[in-house]
Amino acid sequence: MKSNGKEPNKWAKQTLSIFCVLYTVSTLANSILYLINGYYEDPNGNWHELDRAVIVLIGVLSFVLIRNLESNSYLLKMLAVYVPTMLLVFGYIGLTGLREPLAPSAFHDIFVNYTVCFGGVAAIAYVPSRIKRQRQQTGADR
Repeated sequence: MKSNGKEPNKWAKQTLSIFCVLYTVSTLANSILYLINGYYEDPNGNWHELDRAVIVLIGVLSFVLIRNLESNSYLLKMLAVYVPTMLLVFGYIGLTGLREPLAPSAFHDIFVNYTVCFGGVAAIAYVPSRIKRQRQQTGADR
């Protein structure tokens, strides 16, 4: 597997832009849900915001890696991105356990949530790569 040659600066801009949008949307959605349910302050405090930021950043990095790494096998690329990012998420959740007790289902919950989100990201990233591959094949056939 190799990078597709895009500048690291472009990767950084892409990552930062996507992170800002997703973090803002997830924070607003969380705040709206709290307000709808009658909570006027986040009961989890500021650590919760930092935790969300780290998990969103890991998710965004996985998306950028999926989009920018080249491989002949899309499945192999997905595994090469999913396994280390999932381990990174597990490691982060483990570290949060040093700060406060984790729910008994914390690792199961993050596994399910991250896997579902990663699957969605992988599907979204697959469509443009498939279209690009088909265009290249039809261009080569002419």
